[in-house]
Amino acid sequence: MNEPSNKPAPSLWQVTKSVFAAFLGVQSSKNYQRDFSYGKPSQYIIIGLIGVLLFILTIVSVVRIVLSIALK
Repeated sequence: MNEPSNKPAPSLWQVTKSVFAAFLGVQSSKNYQRDFSYGKPSQYIIIGLIGVLLFILTIVSVVRIVLSIALK
C-alpha cells in the first residue's frame, strides 16, 4: 500500500535544478524519486520548455555572432 506522504512538494528552485540535471543526464536517483513521487508534472513541463527555449536562443545568438565575425 502507498503510505500517506507528509513531505512537501519540491520548490521551484528544486524543480529548476532537477530539470537542468536531467538536461545534462546527471540526475541523482534520490532527486528522481522525489520528483516522481511529490512533484507536479506541469511544473517540470513548463520549466523544461523554458530551458529548451533558452538553449535554442543561446545557440542562435552564438551562431549569429560567429557569422557576423566571419563575414567581415
